[in-house]
Amino acid sequence: MPQPVLDIVALRSLTAIADCGGFHRAARALALSQSAVSQHVRRLEKTLGLPIVEREGRGTRFTPEGRLLLEQARRILAVHDEAVRTLLDVDGDTITIGSTEHAADQFLPRLTAAVQEVRPGCRVRFRIDRSARLVEAVERGSVDVAVYVTEAAATEGTPVGGLPLTWHATPGWRPPAAPAPVPLVAIEDPCAIRRRAISTLAAHGVPAAVVGDAGYLAGVLDIARTGQGVALLAAVGSAPDGLTPYDGLPSVTPIPMSALARPGTDPATVDAAFAAVRNLLR
Repeated sequence: MPQPVLDIVALRSLTAIADCGGFHRAARALALSQSAVSQHVRRLEKTLGLPIVEREGRGTRFTPEGRLLLEQARRILAVHDEAVRTLLDVDGDTITIGSTEHAADQFLPRLTAAVQEVRPGCRVRFRIDRSARLVEAVERGSVDVAVYVTEAAATEGTPVGGLPLTWHATPGWRPPAAPAPVPLVAIEDPCAIRRRAISTLAAHGVPAAVVGDAGYLAGVLDIARTGQGVALLAAVGSAPDGLTPYDGLPSVTPIPMSALARPGTDPATVDAAFAAVRNLLR
C-alpha cells in the first residue's frame, strides 16, 4: 500500500496552533478562517488515522501522537522552506526570521513590520526553533535574523533586552500544601527557562519537582492546562488559552535575549529588526 502523504499547508497550520496557543490565534496569524485551520487538522488526522488535537474544557491539547507529529512537522517545514528558498532565490526580496518559541507570537509580527518598513515588498519567512538551533541556522545562512535566549546558545549575539517571565497555571490552581514540592511543567532539558524556574524557587527555599515536560512549548501548555502543575512562561502579550498568571510564587527576573544576523544581511534591515525587539522588551 502507498504511504500516506502529509500536507505541507496542514502541517503549517498545526505548528501555528502550537506556536500561537490555539486555533483562533493560529487562524489570525495565518490569515485564515478558524474553520480552515480546523479542517487542516482533521485532514492530518484522516491521513494518519490518529487523533492529533482533542478538546479539554474550553481549550485544546495535543495528544501524544500530536506532539510527535508537531516535532516532525517543524523538521519537515524547515527543510521544505529552505529548499524553496534555495531553488527559487530569484523570486524577489526575501528574508527569513527565526525566533525562539517563547513570545514568538509577539516577536514575529513586530519583526515583520520592521523589515517591511525598510524593505517594502520584502517577503518574510519564519522559523521557530530552540535557541541553539537558531544560531546554527544563522551561521549556516538559512536564517537571516534570529532572536533567542542568550544563555541557551553558545553564541552571545547582540543583547536586545530581557524577556519578562511569569508563572502560569489553570484558573484557581493552587500548589499542594508544604512541605510537598511545587509541581512544575517545563520544556525538557536543555532549557534556560526551565533552569531559571528551578533555581529561582531553590533560592527562595521553595521545594519543587518537575511533574511533566515536553520537547516544545506546545506540550508544556497542554500539560499545564490539565492542572497538574505551574509553568514559567513569557509575560508579553496575553496569557495562553486556558491559563492565567499565578502570583503565589517568587517573582522571576527577566531572562536576557539576544539577536543575531547572518553576515552580509542588509545593515538597515538588521538595525530595524534589532530595534523592534528592543522596543518590545524594554
